[in-house]
Amino acid sequence: MDYKIVIDAGRGGSDVGKTENGITEKDLNLQLSELMYQRFVDLGIPVAMSRTGDETIDPVDRVLHILNAFGNNKNVIVISNHTNFGNNKGTEVIYALRNNSTLSNLVLENLEEAGIPIQDAYQRRLPSDTSKDYYFIHRDTGVTEPIIIEYNVPNTVINNKEELNQQIETYVASIVRAISSYIGKTGVSGNTYTVKSGDSLWSIAKKFNTTVDEIKKLNNLTSNSLSIGQELKIPTKSETPTPPSNFYIVQKGDSLWSIAQKFNTTVDEIKRLNNLKNDILNIGDQLIVPGKTSSDNIYIVERGDSLWSIANKFNTTVDEIKKLNNLTSNSLSIGQVLKIPKSVENPPSESPTYIVQKGDSLYTIARKFNTTVDELMKLNNLKTNLLDIGQVLYVPNKIEENTYTVKSGDSLWSIAQKFNTTVDEIKRKNNLTNNLLSIGQILKV
Repeated sequence: MDYKIVIDAGRGGSDVGKTENGITEKDLNLQLSELMYQRFVDLGIPVAMSRTGDETIDPVDRVLHILNAFGNNKNVIVISNHTNFGNNKGTEVIYALRNNSTLSNLVLENLEEAGIPIQDAYQRRLPSDTSKDYYFIHRDTGVTEPIIIEYNVPNTVINNKEELNQQIETYVASIVRAISSYIGKTGVSGNTYTVKSGDSLWSIAKKFNTTVDEIKKLNNLTSNSLSIGQELKIPTKSETPTPPSNFYIVQKGDSLWSIAQKFNTTVDEIKRLNNLKNDILNIGDQLIVPGKTSSDNIYIVERGDSLWSIANKFNTTVDEIKKLNNLTSNSLSIGQVLKIPKSVENPPSESPTYIVQKGDSLYTIARKFNTTVDELMKLNNLKTNLLDIGQVLYVPNKIEENTYTVKSGDSLWSIAQKFNTTVDEIKRKNNLTNNLLSIGQILKV
């Protein structure tokens, strides 16, 4: 079905709605709707607006504007945007009695995925005639598929214009993504790509074997910010130079100068690589940084990394990395730049490993593997007895021949039966004082 979109900016003219911090609901509805309109235009989806300025429109005229845009057809989706100042409960979607909840639920799912609090998708009936919709946008718009979106806008957001603009961007990106998914307008088409949740210019450039610079140049982008549902032109391979080897995600407190210092480069070089016209950065921006430092004992944290996995990768220890980078905790951020110590001797690669579970200690693990705390600390280059859940430890590869590793459902009695021995004999050999076992525990049998 060839879908078309009509965007209805709620209120307008004398219908102001609430006012807070110099901002009115009618103006915010229009600002949000205009941005949404442009996103659909960029995607090549036919789209129209019921009002484009600050005008008072009565219900009859508003419905006429909607139906005159693309006619009274089932392939017309009507998005009526309304903002609720001071609402801390969450965004809700109301859909017509003639429609099902699929589109409305998809809208809420995408908003929730973007971190926006949500309420419900529901229908509302006219009290005087419950066969009819309560709202005229539903009741009088023929066979189109209209949804009313009531966006929650807490006072804390209204009073911070930067945060308000960011939230509007999030609203729009989420709705465009939901509608695009609903009508089947997603993914790659020819030399274009539709931005999805989690995408960055760097990840898209990597996917298509191109560079951030080339994508920005082809799409006339002035920053690295992307919106879900945004459609990008992708350079052909013949136009594609080799991508730089490093990128960096801007963290709170960063400046171009501090980033330049991290990568042993200059502010001008970073601005040149990223086509930046000024020194303004936003948290989450992805910057290309010179690749010359990548092999010079520098590592950029990637998704899924931990201090342990990085230490293991570079044959060093967690303590050494923390000491060299003045870290006071084991927390890492994607894009964080770490100095890497020179290699130290690491345990042999053939050593078995054990993943630390809740309640584990070096003592209990040593007992499981018939070794000592000192041996575990030496094998893993540990300086303290502190462990983290999920930490991977090397364990001694000196398990005797007559051993058994406890599995789920095992008991001392079942193991004794398996090896034709007694519970008391197993407890004696393993210095056990009770019958409790742990999955993964190694017993002499």
